[in-house]
Amino acid sequence: MKKNNYIKLAKKSAEKQISELKKINKVFNYSFKRAVDSIYSCKGKVICAGVGKSGLIARKISATLSSVGVSSFFLSPSEANHGDLGQIDKKDLLLVFSYSGNTTELSNMLKYANRFNIKVIGMASKPDSVLLQASDIKILIPKVKEADPTGMVPTSSTSITLLLGDCLAVALMSKIKFSKERFKVFHPGGNIGQTLLLVKDIMLSGKKIPRIKINNSIQSASKKITKHKLGLVVITDKNKVVGLLTDGDTRRSLKYNTKNDSLKKHMNTRPKFISENSTASLALSLMNKHRITSLLVTSEKNLNSKHKLKDLKGIVHIHSILQHGIK
Repeated sequence: MKKNNYIKLAKKSAEKQISELKKINKVFNYSFKRAVDSIYSCKGKVICAGVGKSGLIARKISATLSSVGVSSFFLSPSEANHGDLGQIDKKDLLLVFSYSGNTTELSNMLKYANRFNIKVIGMASKPDSVLLQASDIKILIPKVKEADPTGMVPTSSTSITLLLGDCLAVALMSKIKFSKERFKVFHPGGNIGQTLLLVKDIMLSGKKIPRIKINNSIQSASKKITKHKLGLVVITDKNKVVGLLTDGDTRRSLKYNTKNDSLKKHMNTRPKFISENSTASLALSLMNKHRITSLLVTSEKNLNSKHKLKDLKGIVHIHSILQHGIK
């Protein structure tokens, strides 16, 4: 076989799967809605189960549910036959995946669930299968043509089952009003959680913000900067933020014996602001762009207005951003 035929085969397989996946629209019916509502109202845990490749899909969907705040774990039907059925509580819900629906290992788990009135959501492609007959909510997976040369190896069938599980999770996210903020709570580590970290989560606020009135001396400003260890001080005039003075500004002024100069002469009269709801990644990008180490923080509505002192929410420093692993 010529090497370029491998590419041709791969593209053909991809096109076949994409075509077969369009059958997923048949699933979005009343049973699908009932499944979403049942998972939402579940008082216990959502236990995902499956054997073989369906088991791998069940593990993935369980992990997705957990990541959006739905208490879930994977239970192997094979292990359940040897004592693990005790992990299932009456308040729990079983979400079972099996493309054929007739996997032998599922039998005892389904009998146990039916005996103790534990709700079962079954996903299978055969309406008369053991799984769907034992299920309270029956989701019929469309029959698809496999995308390998023999038409036998699970390819399209596993893809559509995984897609169905993901669509169920996405619909549930809408039901529970899942947001970026909630995602961040469940993902404090990792690249995604770091990307979603907001400025308001890492900024310094209240008494931690170094401030000084504009009629003070350079020496007073220098002492304030040293005390707070941020390398800057916010300059205020009555009820407004009018500028920013850095450690470098004060050192240069004192070096040339201008300690009696007004702060206005040395301060930056156009300090950079950022919204408290902006991501920390954006804050770092702005710092790099303007070659600065701090940004003043305000609300979104006051971002482009004249900044009153009461609108100053905090300061975000580059050290805080880097400490959270954002680069």
